[in-house]
Amino acid sequence: MTLSLRPAQAADIDAIGALHYDSRIAAYRDFVPIAGLSALSPESLTAWWRERFAYESDTHRLTVAFDDDQLVGFSYVGPEEYHEAEVGQLYAIHLDPTAQGRGIGRALMVDALEAMSRKGWERVVLWVLEGNTHARRFYERGGWRPDGREREELMGAAPTRQLRYERRSWLGESA
Repeated sequence: MTLSLRPAQAADIDAIGALHYDSRIAAYRDFVPIAGLSALSPESLTAWWRERFAYESDTHRLTVAFDDDQLVGFSYVGPEEYHEAEVGQLYAIHLDPTAQGRGIGRALMVDALEAMSRKGWERVVLWVLEGNTHARRFYERGGWRPDGREREELMGAAPTRQLRYERRSWLGESA
């Protein structure tokens, strides 16, 4: 495996949309009803990422991970969505389901934390589905902790419960 990370380019968006779809299905299928998972197609996720990439590129960072020439994951960071001062947000880490367990998610998380540190954000947060115990363990191993905030959001027509995690400081800590 030859892993490389780089900022996403417009030419990556189709592959990002397809990978995002596959990742969601694999990660959420055991606890989100199929109606919720099938509400978004690979094409609609690609369109969503095209819009994000076009309008948020000045404030957000989309990073792609390649194993040789194969897209195997991506991360997305930016300012906290409710505009809390000095707070950054890790919006996404998604992996090709066949690439899990190889350290790619960890590399993307470390890269995201470093990028948010360079922005000067004193605290960083993320939202994770309550039922996604795999992701919750991954983030907890990386030093993230629930901060007590919760929300319910629809995934398609399926309500999902989300927990907010935070890291108060990442400088000098291992992720």
